[in-house]
Amino acid sequence: MKALAGILLLMLAVLPAHAQTANTVTCGAFKAESARTAKGMSWTIARGAEKTTESAALKKGPRFECLGGAVLAVEYVPANGPAFVDLYFPDGSDIGYGGQTFERNGRFVVPVQARPRIPQQFRNLFDYHCRFELPADPIKPEERAFCS
Repeated sequence: MKALAGILLLMLAVLPAHAQTANTVTCGAFKAESARTAKGMSWTIARGAEKTTESAALKKGPRFECLGGAVLAVEYVPANGPAFVDLYFPDGSDIGYGGQTFERNGRFVVPVQARPRIPQQFRNLFDYHCRFELPADPIKPEERAFCS
């Protein structure tokens, strides 16, 4: 009986720690970690000494994906809004988009206007669409060749 009580106490001690287990992903120079908090989810993106932390109530995510062994994609859906994807590049630049479908046939799809903002060596990792013709960010005629 004492052995059973000891095992039960050990199991109870382990349960709270298990409920707070962090999800960690390494992608090239990046380390990403997410954990459930009392108010939703929190995630941190670290590249060397540089760290970015976000917290939100989410319907889904965050989901981390490593593209080409170097580009970190973070996809999530806030509890009260449309889906978002943030793309982090090894040169320190990042791009974020919301309110659209981001994945088709296992590839991320971003507006064709993003193509010149993506470091050249990573442009082939993405598919591009021409759905958003915005006055402040027009689609150049030569960019339309990359639309899928």
